[in-house]
Formats: sequence, C-alpha cells, structure tokens
Amino acid sequence: MNTDPDTIAFYQARAPHWVFHSGEAHSHQLDAFLDRLPPGAAVLELGCGGGRDAARIKARGFVVDATEAVPALVTRANQAFGLGARVMAFHELEAQAAYAGVWAHASLLHCQRGALADVLARIHRAMLPGGWFFSSYKLGEGEGRDLLGRYHNFPSPGWLIAAYAEAGFVIESQDTYAGKASDGTQRDWIDLTVRKP
Repeated sequence: MNTDPDTIAFYQARAPHWVFHSGEAHSHQLDAFLDRLPPGAAVLELGCGGGRDAARIKARGFVVDATEAVPALVTRANQAFGLGARVMAFHELEAQAAYAGVWAHASLLHCQRGALADVLARIHRAMLPGGWFFSSYKLGEGEGRDLLGRYHNFPSPGWLIAAYAEAGFVIESQDTYAGKASDGTQRDWIDLTVRKP
C-alpha cells in the first residue's frame, strides 16, 4: 500500500475546486516528452488528476491509459474529456511490457518512500524496452506533509536518482528548478526523464 488516506481524502473532497484552480492547460513538459515516442504508441499516465495531460496525449494521437487513485478526479476527467480514465493506485499496476511511455507529472511525489522502490519496479516491468518515463518531485531531505496536510516524499536528488538506477532506469535528463507549491511555500522541483534499456 503506498497511498496516504489523508492525501486521497484531500483530493476527493476538493476535486472540483482543485481542477478549476489548476486550469486546463497541459503541462509544459508534455509535448517534448511525447516527441520521444513512436506515433500512436501506448502511454500510461499515473495520477491523471482532472485529465488535462491525458487529453493532450489523446489529442496527439497516442493511446492513453489514464489512471488516478482519487475516484472524484477520475469522474471529473471522464466528464470533461471522455478519456475512459480508471481508478488505480500506484501499487496496483500489474501490466507487463505494455507501454512505450509512462507520464507521472507531480504524482509520484505522493508515493510513500518505503513503497517507491516497488512502484518503480512495477513501472519498469510495465514498459516496453526502449520506453520513456517522465516524473517530477518536490525536493527535500525527508518525507513529511505540506501545509495542506498532503503527504510528500520530499527526496534529495541523490536519493531519487539512486532509486531510479536501482530500478534499472537510465537517466537521460534531469532538470532542477525553483517552484511555488499550491500550499504557498517555495520549494525546488526536479524533473526526471528516464529510459528503460
């Protein structure tokens, strides 16, 4: 189990407001990631939220499997974009060699530290050889909660990169930048783009 009940409850209760607050523009990193993939390839999204990125993936001609642990967000994504999104937590991923791409924008940062190795192994197993995987995290020196009560794993870059290497991924690019979290605090982020050999 890697889902934090309080974090799930936060998003479940606030799903309509949260989607409105986030807007519908897709993540700015998404198109460059999709450009790495074969046309029409299968893409898994982990933590699709209100569906804005999954909608873009679909519009670009890819076959998107949009997943999300929060039922209210799955409902919102399907109402807004007709994605066929489904409820699935990270630890429930059982696919094998099914996806050319895995997109996890600002979602795995909620995966409990003790469970991340298993989740990364599941993602690795679900990917096709040569597949690409994007994820982003808020950086820190230890797991905890933000001012809104949501769980975050708050990794350091070194800890995170070691975890990905242990799971068998090749780090192709990493980008660290300053950002403002939705709880109003300033915190650095890291984007990782990795490949399954």
